[in-house]
Amino acid sequence: MRVAFAGTPEFAAVALRAILAAGFPVPLVLTQPDRPAGRGQKPVMSPVKAVAQEHGIPVHQPEKLRDPATHAPLIEAAPDVLVVAAYGLILPSAVLGIPKHGCVNIHASLLPRWRGAAPIQRAIEAGDKETGITIMQMDAGLDTGPLLLAESVKIGADETAGSLHDKLASLGGRLIVEALRCFDTLTPTPQPAEGVTYAAKIDKAEGMIDWTRPAVEIERKMRAFDPFPGCSAQLHDTTLKLWRAELAPGQGAPGEILAVAPSGIVVACGDGALKLTELQKPGGRRLPAADFLRGFPLAAGERFSSPGNS
Repeated sequence: MRVAFAGTPEFAAVALRAILAAGFPVPLVLTQPDRPAGRGQKPVMSPVKAVAQEHGIPVHQPEKLRDPATHAPLIEAAPDVLVVAAYGLILPSAVLGIPKHGCVNIHASLLPRWRGAAPIQRAIEAGDKETGITIMQMDAGLDTGPLLLAESVKIGADETAGSLHDKLASLGGRLIVEALRCFDTLTPTPQPAEGVTYAAKIDKAEGMIDWTRPAVEIERKMRAFDPFPGCSAQLHDTTLKLWRAELAPGQGAPGEILAVAPSGIVVACGDGALKLTELQKPGGRRLPAADFLRGFPLAAGERFSSPGNS
């Protein structure tokens, strides 16, 4: 199997490394163009491009794939299959038809649940007990193609998007190699019509905490948005990042600080309360509550603002 590969972030790079380690020839890698990053805003290559360069694999970085001229490198590479993982560009039907056996996607959910851009974060945010990796044959729809392989993983009670990402990236690498090795024996299975949900792209504005929501919901969102984009809360004129919390007893006006101790800051929610255990002030680092309070003292009675009580 000649395996062309399309992907961009570290999730995809893990899969590409696994495919290469398994000995599959990779004639071409597609990845997004280098993007400005860091304080200097210098162009930075994607993790997938870095892996390709380490192995001397030709790289193609079109802005879009609508222009037929951008398809030439893939046509010339003549792959048996194109493996796609978190590429970030839509593949037109013309591209889907170039590889001999079509295109196969590594998706970070148990399809048809959480089709779309942010399946890892949305699964945690929704309180799902498990998720997984699905290997599917791609069609023209959004994550709607037939299923080839799937395996589930449990979502831990303290799981963050970062920790779950790493589990699923590793599983994705293992499953895609398994799928490629037994490709001729796999039976594509249409996705069921029931249980379809969509994982919308994460908007940074979603990270602002609404304290009128239940404590359990806010705690899940904090884990779902760790490490990106993080959850924030406004206290007076300062925006603080809130990284870790645990459910706590207490009640009061939403956003009201009920208690302050080295172990954490208890804040009332719409239902229940949260003890904030890891916070970050502007320009600072993520800190345990005890260290944070030494540089940013808080007192019971102060109140974080919510959209309705600013």
